[in-house]
Amino acid sequence: MREHYQKNIEHRLLIPMMQFLQREKSSGIVLAVFVVLALILANSPLRGDYEQFLEHHFGFIVDGRPLLNFSMEHWINDGLMSMFFFVVGLELKREFIGGELRDLRKVTMPVVAAVFGMLFPAGIYLLFNAGTPVAGGWGIPMATDIAFALAVVYMLGDRVPISAKVFLTTLAIVDDLGSVLVIALFYTSHISFANLALGVLFLGVMFAGNRLGVKNVWFYGILGIGGVWVAFLTSGIHATISAVLAAMVIPADSRIPEAAFIARMKKLTRQFEQAEPNDVRTLEPEQLEILSRVKADSVQAMPPLQRLEHSLHPMVSFVIMPIFALANAGVSFVDMDVTVLTANHVAVGVLAGLLLGKPLGIVTAVWLTERLGLGRRSRSMTWRTVVGLGFLASIGFTMSMFVTMLAFKSPDNFIQAKVGIFAASLLGGIIGYQLLKKHR
Repeated sequence: MREHYQKNIEHRLLIPMMQFLQREKSSGIVLAVFVVLALILANSPLRGDYEQFLEHHFGFIVDGRPLLNFSMEHWINDGLMSMFFFVVGLELKREFIGGELRDLRKVTMPVVAAVFGMLFPAGIYLLFNAGTPVAGGWGIPMATDIAFALAVVYMLGDRVPISAKVFLTTLAIVDDLGSVLVIALFYTSHISFANLALGVLFLGVMFAGNRLGVKNVWFYGILGIGGVWVAFLTSGIHATISAVLAAMVIPADSRIPEAAFIARMKKLTRQFEQAEPNDVRTLEPEQLEILSRVKADSVQAMPPLQRLEHSLHPMVSFVIMPIFALANAGVSFVDMDVTVLTANHVAVGVLAGLLLGKPLGIVTAVWLTERLGLGRRSRSMTWRTVVGLGFLASIGFTMSMFVTMLAFKSPDNFIQAKVGIFAASLLGGIIGYQLLKKHR
């Protein structure tokens, strides 16, 4: 009876839950739920508590002076989101070593599409806002939210060809890299070169450890967080940049090579087969010893880069990004003065930049690379598909919200940019979905 009950729970609850977490579209669905939750909280009687919680400060006080003492919102945006950027850095390094970006000649089209898909939105935003105090928001419509975009693609299933999924994924990877560079180069000020030098020193120690063959993830974790991240956080350069740099020095090779691992597994499998069995459920001590060696060797055979990426990805997708959405997506429409949205062209610049600039840039890039003979679409990638993917790329939620926080200090500008991001992401998702839905 008890066994039957346990199997029931496993089949009805645990297995479906694991399958949900492993699907690419799941993180986008969870993110959407938390966006809606943030909007509900910001427009409910709990609005005051919600805002007060995000403004609550905590940290350290040393000799009466605050040390790493920030608001909850600041800790989320500079702390938790650093882990998001760390995983982005790990993914970028893996893609450059053995993924889509290993041979740039084979991915010319999505790479050029990503670049044009960043330049066109920035240009359109500046058409509305150049020469004004809000011109610095040009980086907001440049980004694509890969979680939301892929969630829509995977909801369409087989209606979207594999080549289109690869195209969008590669485009989003390059887009992430471009966003990191934009943040590092254009949204950093008041640099403390002493703290920056200290961060670079810690980064150098991590790099030296990599070259010397150190594979212990705790070594890189302690130096990366306690050294590089803290130093960059106090230097004036945004802390998320330190996370990407730290990811780039994580070892990408394993302690046990593939051939040696296969030989060891064969040997241990034979030993397990030859071990004296028993007639009960539990294993013999000899069998347990063999299995513990299998487990230890399996860990050693996985490169630290992929081990960290594999272990952190679920936390980033299902914990950190939803918390970020909860902290930043709460736009209150209660008592909102509509004139705030028309006081300048931030909202329309962001909306037009994402909704028009993204698809226009991507379609132009595909047409241009084909005309110049630099790349060619697969037969399944029709122009309708390219346009549909272009509109999905206009879903710029997470990274666009993040750049908004860096670009503006005024609450009114925050609201204007967020309204533009929400409108463009919603319309882009709907239009892209409808275009790709009728692919066949």
